[in-house]
Amino acid sequence: MSRARRSLDWGFPRWRSYGASREAATVRLCDRHGCEEPGDCPAPKAPNSPDRWYFCQRHAAEYNSKWDYFEGLDKAEKEARTKAERAESAGYAEAQHYGWMGSGDGSRSADEMRALDLLGLESDADFPAVKKAYRNRAKEVHPDVKPGDAEAAKQFQALQVAYEVLRQAEERREWKG
Repeated sequence: MSRARRSLDWGFPRWRSYGASREAATVRLCDRHGCEEPGDCPAPKAPNSPDRWYFCQRHAAEYNSKWDYFEGLDKAEKEARTKAERAESAGYAEAQHYGWMGSGDGSRSADEMRALDLLGLESDADFPAVKKAYRNRAKEVHPDVKPGDAEAAKQFQALQVAYEVLRQAEERREWKG
């Protein structure tokens, strides 16, 4: 008489894990030539087309960085569409924890990008470079250096705001990571 093998679910079938079968799971690879990462980020092949590329996160960010959402629109249409998009997506502004991590891969917000432009830095600049650029630019337009110059005071305030935006973003990244 052979003994039955005891199951690991202690008689409760619902305790069995999902996907406990032993077959190999099919993983779709990134559509970028030569990439061996899983391709789990769909991207449209063309506007208004149901066909999709499937990229890994790194290549999806690269693909989306070159995508011009406002291509073919004049300035007034761009502004109207931007305003409508902001009003529609205002509820998502607080959900920044859904962003990708790492510099240059889509993790920078529009405010951070404007702040980096104001400081004259690239989008993949690290925080020590931000701090150095802020200090150098602030020394040039500080109110103590240029007393009575209203334009220099406005530039100094803009630099302070830009630095604060980037400092808070860096703190959020450190807190997440």
